Amino acid sequence: MFFRLSAIALALTVQFSAAPVQAADKPASPPPVVKGPAHGTLIIAGGGKLGPEILGRFIKLAGGPSAEIVVIPTAGGAKTYGPDCDCLKIFRELGAANLTVLHTLDRQEADSDAFVAPLKRAKAVWFVGGRQWRLVDSYSGTKTETEIKNLLARGGVAGGTSAGASIQASYLVRGAVSGNDVVMAPDHEVGWGLIQGAGVDQHVTARHREGDLDALVAKHPELLGVGIDQSTAIEVKADSFSVLGAGHVFIHDGKEQPNGGHYYLMKAGDRFDLKTLTASAMR
Repeated sequence: MFFRLSAIALALTVQFSAAPVQAADKPASPPPVVKGPAHGTLIIAGGGKLGPEILGRFIKLAGGPSAEIVVIPTAGGAKTYGPDCDCLKIFRELGAANLTVLHTLDRQEADSDAFVAPLKRAKAVWFVGGRQWRLVDSYSGTKTETEIKNLLARGGVAGGTSAGASIQASYLVRGAVSGNDVVMAPDHEVGWGLIQGAGVDQHVTARHREGDLDALVAKHPELLGVGIDQSTAIEVKADSFSVLGAGHVFIHDGKEQPNGGHYYLMKAGDRFDLKTLTASAMR
């Protein structure tokens, strides 16, 4: 009997010794390293109607109404866009007069010196909403993407709304060709990295996406999730951003919050420090 009990005890000891380490025992992941452009500014808007506190700010950062601004409407899905594009109306209403529409579905053209010439002259570039995968398929890895980054490097401003917001992040949220209900699409998950270490969602409250970035941050703890309401934007510098507009910005940092999710809210005037990953309220 003693032998049998000892054998059983030994087996149980081996079994528990071989048990896998529980998740709670695993070392915590390092926090995301989030960086805005070293030079220049980003305006990242959550879609919907954008007021002058957002678009007017974009034009001011560009250098005023006379500044050269390139507008890229490709995410909208039309085959062609002309100089009478509706996408220019919102800028003209605020006095901007030096506007150029840049659009192609041909990657070879997007990789040509002739096509990117307006970007080399411009002070600002704006990405219109639609579907972000269209921006990837037309421009990622081409001279167009390079010149957008060069524009920022010389102190310019890049802005965009909806799909034009998400494309600016290093991780491309809702990039699936099949539909915008897919948050993480393996075939389209690399954005342009104008803001590094982040994934950006849009239309949050209007489309009930409040908790959607929780899954992204859980799978990719190296990312900060930033959800932006309609009529709302963030103005991003090298190591911080501030909130503009009427709605909220949802910060998903993987930490459990009283709301039961892993996000908290910011509003107009609030500031977020990208180095410390902390928010400070408007005073």
